[in-house]
Amino acid sequence: MSRVPAAIFKAYDVRGPVSLLTPEVAYWVGRAVGAQAIARNIRSIALAGDGRLSTPELMAAMQRGLVEAGVLVCNLGMACTPLLYFAAKYHADASGIMITGSHNPPEYNGIKLVLGGETIDGSALQALREQIEADQLPVLAGGAASEMDAYPAYLAVLKQDVQINQPLKIVIDCGNGAPGAIAPQLFRALGCKVIELYCEVDGHFPNHHPDPQVVDNLRELRASVLEQGADLGIAFDGDGDRLGVVTRTGQMIPGDRLLMIFASVVLAQNSGHVLYDVKSSRSVAQWVQQLGGTSEAIPTGHSHMKRKLKQSKALLAGELSGHFAFAGWDVDDALYAAARLLAAVSAGLDLDAELVRLPQCLATHELQIPLSGAGHILVKDIAAKAQFPSATAISFVDGLRIEYADGFGLIRASNTTPVLTLRIEADEAQALRRIEQELAAAIAPLPFPTYTVE
Repeated sequence: MSRVPAAIFKAYDVRGPVSLLTPEVAYWVGRAVGAQAIARNIRSIALAGDGRLSTPELMAAMQRGLVEAGVLVCNLGMACTPLLYFAAKYHADASGIMITGSHNPPEYNGIKLVLGGETIDGSALQALREQIEADQLPVLAGGAASEMDAYPAYLAVLKQDVQINQPLKIVIDCGNGAPGAIAPQLFRALGCKVIELYCEVDGHFPNHHPDPQVVDNLRELRASVLEQGADLGIAFDGDGDRLGVVTRTGQMIPGDRLLMIFASVVLAQNSGHVLYDVKSSRSVAQWVQQLGGTSEAIPTGHSHMKRKLKQSKALLAGELSGHFAFAGWDVDDALYAAARLLAAVSAGLDLDAELVRLPQCLATHELQIPLSGAGHILVKDIAAKAQFPSATAISFVDGLRIEYADGFGLIRASNTTPVLTLRIEADEAQALRRIEQELAAAIAPLPFPTYTVE
């Protein structure tokens, strides 16, 4: 009988409903990660978990597995992913495990793994599962656990890297996720006047789901920014690696346009390379070129982004979903990204004016179709059979990105949930409808979702 369900070993992490991702599974993953760590001469691993109701039991089981494997566990307790990454880098042999369901529904949870500075994903995750099934998991002496508060050191290093020149009035919406435990005090320490929305950590998520790229989840943040006359509003997902932003006039900034604003700031200081995921606007490449930089489309996924950032020595990487990583900081830390944005605003950046400067187009949000079967097999089938008569090129970097002279269409399978993800962008409404018709024909008999445009 299988010790762990194969279905929860995803592309970037271990993730699934808690009916499948049980404490027993977490224990065996801990044993396997510990065995791999010891084999690589890694003795110490940082461990943290988000505020979900299922997280404490999963953390306890994970720690037990790691200790039995002979690992020294540096336990942060309930903490956001940025603190876990920081503790891993500075205190735990560049290795860490985060128990988090991120932005998934409350009945989900997950395990993010980093060993020796590298995210364990893809084939490495499957190898981990195979090691568990093969029972290649020695029990070793020498394991132990200790507790650590990473926040003071994290704040000290962040303040050395980012300076906010003048006080800003901001609203922070943590959606009752783990960042709420530190975000308000962190941004006050950076010199901001902070108005809190839903910063009490609560695994029931009683107010709204902690996904900052969903417009409905930012409505109360927008209202508060306008009511309070704040300089801007910032929102985080459940574990603090994804950022959402509302301007002082109430504009919600999509992740790819926020990436373009970050590119403006970064490329004003140094010429260099910018990475964007396949779901992002083609305007990213246009804008970066206009600023004198170079750019490249990469597969969606935080592990791909961080790996490619290091390999390409890029200055900046970002995704439509709100993940951002900067050279020198190197991880998708939304607290850090928010601090960088606040520093730019305090130095005179007008977000509303910057949005007007960016290339304009019509675009849908991410459109999702629930699936009962394997999404990647469906996308391969579509790629083999579909015709896109007016397309100029098709990229297979991550699903199908169909390029047109006046826009693009995207068809890809989600790596975290059983859905087909679509997106359309075009220069004008007629082109948007034409691209929609070609995508609708390609995915038939699946119905094309209804949508609005940005």
